[in-house]
Amino acid sequence: MALLPDTAIEYMKGVGPQRAESLKKELGIHTCWGLLNFFPYRYIDRSKFYTVSELHPDLPYVQLRGRITNIESIKGKGSRLKAIFRDETGSVELVWFQGAKSVESALKPGEDYVLFGKPNFFRDRYSIPHPELELLSHFNAGIKGNLQGLYSSTEKATQKGLNSRGIEKLMRVLVPEISGSIHEIFPASILSRYALMDRRTAYEQIHFPASVEQMVRAQFRMKFEELFFLQMQLVRLKLTQTKKAKGFVFGEVGEVFNQFYKEFMPFELTNAQKRVVKEIRKDMGTGAHMNRLVQGDVGSGKTVVALLSMLIAIDNGFQACLMAPTEILAIQHYQTLTEMLGLMPVNVRLLTGSSKTSERNEILKGIAAGTIHILIGTHALIEPVVEFKNLGLAIIDEQHRFGVEQRFKLWKKNTTPPHVLIMTATPIPRTLAMTLYGDLDVSVIDELPPGRKPVKTSHHFDSARIKVFGFMEEQIKLGRQIYVVYPLIEESEKLDFKDLMDGYESLSRRFPLPDYQISVVHGKMNPAAKEIEMQRFADGKTHIMVATTVIEVGVNVPNASVMVIESAERFGLSQLHQLRGRVGRGADQSFCMLMTGNKLSNDARLRMETMCRTNDGFEIAEVDLKLRGPGDLMGTQQSGALDLRLADLAKDGDIVAASREAAQLLLEKDPDLTLPENQLVRQRLAQMVKDRPNWSRIS
Repeated sequence: MALLPDTAIEYMKGVGPQRAESLKKELGIHTCWGLLNFFPYRYIDRSKFYTVSELHPDLPYVQLRGRITNIESIKGKGSRLKAIFRDETGSVELVWFQGAKSVESALKPGEDYVLFGKPNFFRDRYSIPHPELELLSHFNAGIKGNLQGLYSSTEKATQKGLNSRGIEKLMRVLVPEISGSIHEIFPASILSRYALMDRRTAYEQIHFPASVEQMVRAQFRMKFEELFFLQMQLVRLKLTQTKKAKGFVFGEVGEVFNQFYKEFMPFELTNAQKRVVKEIRKDMGTGAHMNRLVQGDVGSGKTVVALLSMLIAIDNGFQACLMAPTEILAIQHYQTLTEMLGLMPVNVRLLTGSSKTSERNEILKGIAAGTIHILIGTHALIEPVVEFKNLGLAIIDEQHRFGVEQRFKLWKKNTTPPHVLIMTATPIPRTLAMTLYGDLDVSVIDELPPGRKPVKTSHHFDSARIKVFGFMEEQIKLGRQIYVVYPLIEESEKLDFKDLMDGYESLSRRFPLPDYQISVVHGKMNPAAKEIEMQRFADGKTHIMVATTVIEVGVNVPNASVMVIESAERFGLSQLHQLRGRVGRGADQSFCMLMTGNKLSNDARLRMETMCRTNDGFEIAEVDLKLRGPGDLMGTQQSGALDLRLADLAKDGDIVAASREAAQLLLEKDPDLTLPENQLVRQRLAQMVKDRPNWSRIS
């Protein structure tokens, strides 16, 4: 029967029930269309052959021509299959640790083979584990064009003959049969403007490229298409919000705002802060619903921007709230705002899980009556019992640490949704922001307050610990305080606790009582004890705070000028940058010292070098994106926006920008997608929305 896109994969020639089960379970391929969209992860030039004498351990993969000899099956502990592969220049050992029985029965000694694999160099000789082997006669008959795609697989799928070569053979059956069902979905205007390869040719060339140029053009087309429909959803949503979503009109900048600005503002705003406040004022005065993301590096002054925004809401007769991901950060915001406001007639309250019952009841009454102007808190703000009289502005700090449903509950606290302002001190690379938050307006505070000295960062191996201790002692004698931070990895909580306590004992021996006081803060402490220890440090009663990453956000001690990060290689770049932001908050020169073991991976070495080279959070975020990928950066709750088969946000920024431009131009011309040339775009978009509910409208 003819293959159609929705034909179940088991009905395709060469698959059958067992392979179909493996394709479904191991590779997530259920239909012919699913297989067609299973793209090669890289390509090899099958016209290039090496000889055994040219092998080098730095070569990624090699292709050899030769013969199999000396097959040997080794039983018992470390059982494996070994064979010798020879060409005219020498020999190399082949080894299989899995599937040895089936491999041995398939090998034909004395026949000419083409081998493809990764050479290893161990004990003065080369070996190639689990190579791909194909009879030279089959190879010559099968290869069309010099480039061959490599497809990812799993061990279980490989056992069913679904290694890269097996999948390629299925593609050779599928692509010619199904190509008649591949229809162009883009209008001619987009194909022409962005010089896109037509869709049918792109599918053919991405699997079986005739040349490098054709492969590059096919990849560009498929990445563009993938990103275009993601951007269409976001741009369409933003247009809908602008036109239809009604928001409160904050038409007045009145007495409360002006009094604070003239009499209580603790410092002159930077130009970047002034620009962002103007953008927020404009948003809230239009009558449309504000949905704005404010990015600002550590210490850039987002909190005062948030306060000014809340004062505008109060001047217009509305309440405001600020939701933080942790109790420590909520307390920090409460203390900062009440200190800034001083004696002003603005009622600010704090609501967290630790609030006493009597205090909680009083706050709930005040919120419902409208006598509390600003409520700061944690997840406690979204409990059903918290009912605002007229919530006009909701501010969410470090929003990527909240689940979507949690934010939705806050958004629904009013019949007319409150204006939403999202703040993050985690710099987000441009391409990631365009993809994750394409429905939001974005403001960037890209300027630090005057007088801030950049933190000096240095990398030290464990062998230099005595020198680091000496520097810490010098700083304490100058009246400074020091953080010593240990990693916290959920999977090894016991180990982390042991690391921290071992470190504390080591520091206690080097900095003994009564000359030195040391605080300890970790996740196993109850909140009250943790708060006492943090307060002792904040009050200057202890010289050193030994902590896990609980101090990543929410601790503001201007006198703390040294941050020592233990096992720094176990942290991601963005987290290292966040931790470094705990120092450098006073007038004194501050220091961050990264301690690592002597053996570092290439990625870990790059992280250390990046931290020592720059304090720019956006540059750090770009490097982090390239190292870790978008899913790891943003966490699982954002992963729905990042289910990309082919595009790579770390490398394809230009395609992200082009696809977004294309989506905007199309929707400006045809907002409802009613023109005949846009019908297939409309159908595809409708199918995507049906398949995946879109929560992004709630920020």
